[in-house]
Amino acid sequence: MPQNLWAAYVPDDKQPWDLKRVVHLHRRAAFAGTWGELQRDLKDGPEKAVTRLLDGEANRHAAKEFDATAGLLFDAAVTQGEIGRLKAGWFYRFLLGPHPLYEKLTLLWHDHFATANSKVDDAGRMRRQNETLRKHAFGKFGGLLNAAVREPALLFYLDAQTNRKGHANENLARELMELFTLGVGNYSEADVKEAARALTGWSVDDGKFVEVPERHDPGEKTVLGTKGKLDGTQLVDLLLKQPATADRIVKKLVRQFFGDTGVSADAAKQLAAGLRERELDVGWAVGTVLRSRLFFDEKNVRNRVLMPVEYVVGSARVLELFDPAPSTLAMADWSARMGQDVFDPPNVGGWPVGKKWVHSRSLIARSNYATALVTGPDSGRSVAYDPAAQAKRHGFGVKPADVLTFHHRLLLGTDPTADTRRRLESLEIPMLVTALLSSPEAQLG
Repeated sequence: MPQNLWAAYVPDDKQPWDLKRVVHLHRRAAFAGTWGELQRDLKDGPEKAVTRLLDGEANRHAAKEFDATAGLLFDAAVTQGEIGRLKAGWFYRFLLGPHPLYEKLTLLWHDHFATANSKVDDAGRMRRQNETLRKHAFGKFGGLLNAAVREPALLFYLDAQTNRKGHANENLARELMELFTLGVGNYSEADVKEAARALTGWSVDDGKFVEVPERHDPGEKTVLGTKGKLDGTQLVDLLLKQPATADRIVKKLVRQFFGDTGVSADAAKQLAAGLRERELDVGWAVGTVLRSRLFFDEKNVRNRVLMPVEYVVGSARVLELFDPAPSTLAMADWSARMGQDVFDPPNVGGWPVGKKWVHSRSLIARSNYATALVTGPDSGRSVAYDPAAQAKRHGFGVKPADVLTFHHRLLLGTDPTADTRRRLESLEIPMLVTALLSSPEAQLG
């Protein structure tokens, strides 16, 4: 029997269950943990910690009556036709929602099925797509794909309304194969042309997905060696059955939960095989990853650059800025300044990955945001953050050395090095925290 490369993580002397790994879990699978959440999970062990995240029970600071408030925020954005308010509503979900893992996966699929309001120009359609991605984020990929490719926002973004018999538009067919399922190298240009014919007639009418029979090409097509009078539904089903689709899903999940080093080719193949056996069950794959020894391996800790959304939300969460919370309008704006403007990815390929987030403009914006969080007004808070009071509340002293130790453990899961102490302990305490939040180490999750 081949070795199980996704064997469950069991703490030992080489890979102990320590604060560093608890911080790692919350930064990769959620939007960072508060001190209370980290200490709870450190005490209870990895199985309970991971299960809480999978079940949506990890966030101690979820807003009361969250669903109603989130719905009102989205309703107001649509009624007023303001995409900025829709962005603010999603940041409300990131910061105060009960299920951060679902939100992180919804963001992953938003990047996968990249759709920009700069072209769609309709807050209602963007809201509907967001809710569809959330609904299917943790289920079988077939349900997600079938729902996502019928979303009016995506169809409009990819010009599906111009795709009709005799004038097949290849945009949707190409992205369906290249980005959503198979990946480059697993189809031909002839396949794209034939797939576009299968998709003729898919359109949007009165804000809803429709199939227009008179615009559909009913003729015989050949896609990936399969011959028949294929329509859009049959095409999607055909793509879901291709081995390359499971490989593509695994690539996305590895990018999300591992750093630039990724995992070995054998590990990726094994996870893809498990996905195919389980009808592309994303929830199974995510659970397998988060419980695995590979996920908690030392090589996978603090080696992935945080996306702007992760940095913006995570910084606010670790400092417990909940009452009053930062303005979610301001948070969305800060994320956009760093290069990640939700509901407006730069192109059909989505946002950059890894080290591409690290450039001078982004780093300056991150540093300015850290200052804004601590001082208050520029993040939409009426009061400044008090690092010494927070350290004291969690059992630490109020001297610079103690405040530094607390915040270093909170952010990174480790004690500061002697060099870090030399650089930061001489600063005024608020500046000490902004410097730590702005440090290269704090950009990694």
